[in-house]
Amino acid sequence: MPLQGNIRDFSTTQLLNLINLAGKTGTLTIFDGVKTGEKDAMGKERMAPGKERARVSFNKGKLIYAATDTQDGNLVSVLNKAGKLTDEQARIIRNRAKNTNDKALALLLINANYVSQTDVVSSIQQHTLDVVYGLLTWPEGPFRFEDDTLPGRDRILVPIDLENVIIEGSRRIKEAEKLAEYLPNLDFALKFPENPREKFKGIHLSVEEWRVVSFVQPKNTIRQIAKANNMSDMEIRRIVYGLEQAGLVEMVRPVGMADDRVRRPMQTRATQVQRNVVNKLIDKIKSI
Repeated sequence: MPLQGNIRDFSTTQLLNLINLAGKTGTLTIFDGVKTGEKDAMGKERMAPGKERARVSFNKGKLIYAATDTQDGNLVSVLNKAGKLTDEQARIIRNRAKNTNDKALALLLINANYVSQTDVVSSIQQHTLDVVYGLLTWPEGPFRFEDDTLPGRDRILVPIDLENVIIEGSRRIKEAEKLAEYLPNLDFALKFPENPREKFKGIHLSVEEWRVVSFVQPKNTIRQIAKANNMSDMEIRRIVYGLEQAGLVEMVRPVGMADDRVRRPMQTRATQVQRNVVNKLIDKIKSI
């Protein structure tokens, strides 16, 4: 029987800890929450699993795969996001290799000198970590962990130790909370300040920052820019924060909305895990 619950009561970080300690093999799936109109034992709104939002797989306690509904982790997208393939190269490869699985495609790209084996492994590893770090900031959602359920053999799986992921994830949760306070609403847009060329002189931006900059105009919301660049909420918040602090962009309301300048309300996020729910889930996973 799979382990089930809601990450508002038993956080993703705690789940990773248990999977690591128990050396579990299987897949953790997180869903959109569908309100049922009922209350759970703690008096909170009971949620049924809706659309699948994320899938994370483990082998003997090691993280090996992660994807979300917006970041499926296909090899071309991963290499493109990592800057190993240009947008044009990615477009051509997608068109020519529509029915080629990731493992076969990796061999083709390596043999054609598009990328190296190290490029493939490091890009997939970074994608997996980015997805998991993003999941750690999700406040709620039904989840299910199923033993011995793994991705298809066509996927390239890179084992990652969970100890460092958990430590780094905890640090990023605090960072994400601060970024969410600074930029709680992703439906605002960005624009360049006056004399943008002068401000960009001598500035060295990362590949991801340049991609965000290329979409900057008042009609594009930050959420749309993130989706176009296959970025998580945390990634886009971090980049926008850096660009704004450097004076390279300004926050504005999208075209058609009132009030040009943005007033961002400060928000705080307080999460408290119910001790008895945690203990029940710990006993459950130990018995699997």
